[in-house]
Amino acid sequence: MLGLTITACSAGHGSIKYPEAPQDGTVDTIFGLTVSDIYRPLENDTAPATLAWVEAENKVTQDYLSKISFRKDIADRLTTLNNYVKRGLPSLKNDGYFYYAENDGLRNQSVIYRSKDLADDSAREVFLDPNTLSDDGTVALDGIFRSKDGKYTAYTINRSGSDWAEIYVMDTETRELLPDHIEWAKFTGAEWDGDGFYYSAYPRPEAGKEFSNANENHQIYYHKIGTPQSEDTLVFSDPANPLHFHSAQVAESDPVLFVSIGGQGVGNAVKMRRGNDWVTVSPDQQYKTDIIDVIDGKIYILTTWGADRKRLMVADVKRPSRENWQELIPQGEGVMKSVSLVGDDLYVVNQKDATDHIEIYSLDGTRKGEIKLPILGSVSLSTSRRHPESVYYALSSFTSPATVYRYDTATGESSVVFRPEIEGVNFDDYVTEQVFYPSADGTKVPMFLTYKKGLERNGKNPVYLYGYGGFNISLTPGFSANRLFMLENGVIYAQTNLRGGSEYGEAWHQGGTKLNKQNVFDDFISAAEYLVKENYTNPELITIEGGSNGGLLVGAVVNQRPDLFKVAFPRVGVMDMMRYHLFTIGWNWASDYGTSADSPEMAAYLLGYSPLHTIRNDGTPYPAIMVTTADHDDRVVPAHSFKYAAALQAADTGDAPKLIRIDSKAGHGAGKPMSKIIDEYADIYSFMFHNLGLTPVIK
Repeated sequence: MLGLTITACSAGHGSIKYPEAPQDGTVDTIFGLTVSDIYRPLENDTAPATLAWVEAENKVTQDYLSKISFRKDIADRLTTLNNYVKRGLPSLKNDGYFYYAENDGLRNQSVIYRSKDLADDSAREVFLDPNTLSDDGTVALDGIFRSKDGKYTAYTINRSGSDWAEIYVMDTETRELLPDHIEWAKFTGAEWDGDGFYYSAYPRPEAGKEFSNANENHQIYYHKIGTPQSEDTLVFSDPANPLHFHSAQVAESDPVLFVSIGGQGVGNAVKMRRGNDWVTVSPDQQYKTDIIDVIDGKIYILTTWGADRKRLMVADVKRPSRENWQELIPQGEGVMKSVSLVGDDLYVVNQKDATDHIEIYSLDGTRKGEIKLPILGSVSLSTSRRHPESVYYALSSFTSPATVYRYDTATGESSVVFRPEIEGVNFDDYVTEQVFYPSADGTKVPMFLTYKKGLERNGKNPVYLYGYGGFNISLTPGFSANRLFMLENGVIYAQTNLRGGSEYGEAWHQGGTKLNKQNVFDDFISAAEYLVKENYTNPELITIEGGSNGGLLVGAVVNQRPDLFKVAFPRVGVMDMMRYHLFTIGWNWASDYGTSADSPEMAAYLLGYSPLHTIRNDGTPYPAIMVTTADHDDRVVPAHSFKYAAALQAADTGDAPKLIRIDSKAGHGAGKPMSKIIDEYADIYSFMFHNLGLTPVIK
């Protein structure tokens, strides 16, 4: 094991011997602050010492988990719960086919089908099966993009969970794969214009640093079908601002090219190409600006400019600058999430108290009505301006898998197209309630609680508390088959809508950013305190989880209130707040976090909550912790979790286990194969129940 030494720590099954991590004693000085970073060598994820440490850590973790008697039973139950048919929204194209994704149970990736009759499965054919792209399911289909004439279909894939994308092209009718192949694309689709498409890419990275080096100079290219990538035309670049994102959009109803520019603000600037000239539509990244479409010479724009919760504006395509915009639909009580065109109507998804609602407007902004949804939940739409006779939408909640509906625009009636069923599960056995609790400063924060009917508030119920709190991301009700396992074992699933998200507009978001970030941690801690105060549970039965920015959340609140939680899962977390901006796209998060290079005040604030730097070392008992990350995570590089886990294991935080689970051929989470998802949750739930001192009942 390349000379690894072992330190001992009593925990869990007796004495856990943690591998000693490579270290070099690094100490940084930032605005006069002394910042220890002794595990700096772990930032080199391809170094032999790091690879040996990863192998040793995984062995420790798997040895621990293998001794949990019900681990295999949990994996078997999760396999059963996930073995049901899942179907995505259908999209009707001009060739008369509906295209949709379906997973018939346990496939690693969903298959894309096409059919002219949604009611007759025998009439469908496989259009694209991502499961054939790799032997182990680690190649994931990221997006599908049809040319305007329908002749070509481009699709993007990601390998092993990486954000790096490749683009392939196929003949839509014959499904024949064409020679066209784009590499080193990132954060992109394929925006068709004529006989080619626009895409975004970074320069080819240095060999060996593909998943860790900072990404700079995002550029937009145009690829003409039948030509090699080396001949692609550079369309948009901004070398003076190497940390900006650039993405192309071609309006659906009028082939006007827009470029969205983001990465260093809470919103995005927008430019439009007119002939050979670029015209500014929105000048800065202070506000969010989404181009909906261009119709009869008018640009429809969804924006936060002048509207904390967004409003819909219109602008003349010949005079598109922001001072010429006119309001079409003003902001309302809810947050305007999206706008879609159906014929000459606008379908607006509004979010109110973290649940979705669909309203209908005419092109002149007159409200015409709404689609009455059967349950409160989360909704997604599939619409077409060219096929205005129907709208398809998927609706899901904590106790309802995504059900696909067809809305008849003539009659105003909805009908079920596809409703999933899980054998042996009666969703009527469970209930969801929404509560509002006070945070430390008195702010009312919403939280969803889902549990088995008949639950007694006796302070003895295990709770699984989940949060995120950042980057304008809203946590709305959603279904998880894996979560069913907890619910059927009497666990309360609690999902809280912390500040930093978009639940109540930009003010709610800003209330959890930069020097306000502590509000997010206070909101989460207050959620747990509320559940204890209201006699749902007690601190010995509370498990917490969060991923990415939510992993930062879990790491921070454990350090601040280790007495309040029994088990914690910081997953793919941002754990080093002093250096996060130096890796891959970490610089993009500065609009939410600020950076240690900004000012003495900002550096001190970040150091004050950075999970890596605020671990206690005085014998204070910590919860049982299992960190999770993956070797191909180039969003939040695994060095964050590596250094945090090493520091946890070396600190004096009591006897509860401090483990790290490092997945292979996986990334930040998107596109992860079903088999890996089941394995991961089997380990998470085994670790949780074992450390809560509970034995789950396996159906």
